[in-house]
Amino acid sequence: MPTAILKCRMTTYIFAVEIEREDDGRWSAWVEALPGCAVWGYSREEALEAIKDAAQAYIDVLLEKGKAIPEGVETVNSPVVAVTV
Repeated sequence: MPTAILKCRMTTYIFAVEIEREDDGRWSAWVEALPGCAVWGYSREEALEAIKDAAQAYIDVLLEKGKAIPEGVETVNSPVVAVTV
Protein backbone atom coordinates (compact mmCIF):
# COMPACT_ATOMS: atom_id res chain seq x y z
CA MET A 1 0.00 0.00 0.00
CA PRO A 2 1.50 3.41 -0.97
CA THR A 3 2.44 5.74 1.84
CA ALA A 4 1.73 9.44 1.49
CA ILE A 5 4.19 11.87 2.93
CA LEU A 6 2.64 15.09 4.13
CA LYS A 7 4.76 18.18 4.47
CA CYS A 8 3.66 20.96 6.75
CA ARG A 9 4.98 24.41 6.20
CA MET A 10 6.31 25.80 9.42
CA THR A 11 7.61 29.27 10.05
CA THR A 12 9.91 29.92 12.96
CA TYR A 13 10.16 33.47 14.29
CA ILE A 14 13.41 34.49 15.96
CA PHE A 15 13.58 37.43 18.35
CA ALA A 16 16.43 39.15 20.12
CA VAL A 17 15.47 39.45 23.79
CA GLU A 18 16.71 42.14 26.13
CA ILE A 19 16.91 41.09 29.76
CA GLU A 20 18.09 42.88 32.88
CA ARG A 21 17.95 42.52 36.63
CA GLU A 22 15.97 45.22 38.42
CA ASP A 23 16.98 46.87 41.70
CA ASP A 24 14.33 44.85 43.56
CA GLY A 25 15.83 41.55 42.31
CA ARG A 26 13.22 40.77 39.67
CA TRP A 27 14.19 40.20 36.04
CA SER A 28 12.65 42.20 33.19
CA ALA A 29 12.64 40.92 29.60
CA TRP A 30 11.34 42.47 26.40
CA VAL A 31 11.49 42.13 22.62
CA GLU A 32 12.38 45.46 20.96
CA ALA A 33 10.90 44.30 17.64
CA LEU A 34 7.48 43.67 19.26
CA PRO A 35 6.29 46.97 20.78
CA GLY A 36 4.77 46.44 24.22
CA CYS A 37 5.97 42.83 24.50
CA ALA A 38 7.56 42.90 27.96
CA VAL A 39 7.44 40.68 31.04
CA TRP A 40 9.15 40.13 34.35
CA GLY A 41 10.01 37.13 36.51
CA TYR A 42 11.50 36.34 39.89
CA SER A 43 14.40 34.58 38.14
CA ARG A 44 16.17 35.01 34.81
CA GLU A 45 14.79 31.66 33.66
CA GLU A 46 11.24 32.62 34.65
CA ALA A 47 11.50 35.91 32.73
CA LEU A 48 12.87 34.14 29.64
CA GLU A 49 10.07 31.56 29.71
CA ALA A 50 7.49 34.32 30.14
CA ILE A 51 8.85 36.35 27.22
CA LYS A 52 8.73 33.26 25.02
CA ASP A 53 5.04 32.82 25.88
CA ALA A 54 4.34 36.54 25.40
CA ALA A 55 6.07 36.62 21.99
CA GLN A 56 4.09 33.54 20.92
CA ALA A 57 0.81 35.21 21.92
CA TYR A 58 1.84 38.46 20.21
CA ILE A 59 2.60 36.70 16.90
CA ASP A 60 -0.58 34.58 17.16
CA VAL A 61 -2.70 37.74 17.44
CA LEU A 62 -0.91 39.43 14.52
CA LEU A 63 -1.46 36.38 12.31
CA GLU A 64 -5.11 35.96 13.39
CA LYS A 65 -5.79 39.61 12.48
CA GLY A 66 -3.90 39.39 9.18
CA LYS A 67 -1.33 41.94 10.33
CA ALA A 68 2.26 42.04 9.11
CA ILE A 69 5.08 40.73 11.26
CA PRO A 70 7.19 43.75 12.38
CA GLU A 71 10.59 44.46 10.89
CA GLY A 72 13.44 43.15 12.99
CA VAL A 73 11.84 39.73 13.42
CA GLU A 74 13.83 37.03 11.66
CA THR A 75 11.84 34.23 10.02
CA VAL A 76 12.95 30.77 8.99
CA ASN A 77 10.61 28.54 7.02
CA SER A 78 11.53 25.36 8.85
CA PRO A 79 11.76 24.08 12.40
CA VAL A 80 14.92 25.12 14.24
CA VAL A 81 16.69 24.39 17.47
CA ALA A 82 18.25 27.32 19.30
CA VAL A 83 20.88 27.04 21.98
CA THR A 84 21.71 30.05 24.13
CA VAL A 85 24.88 29.89 26.22
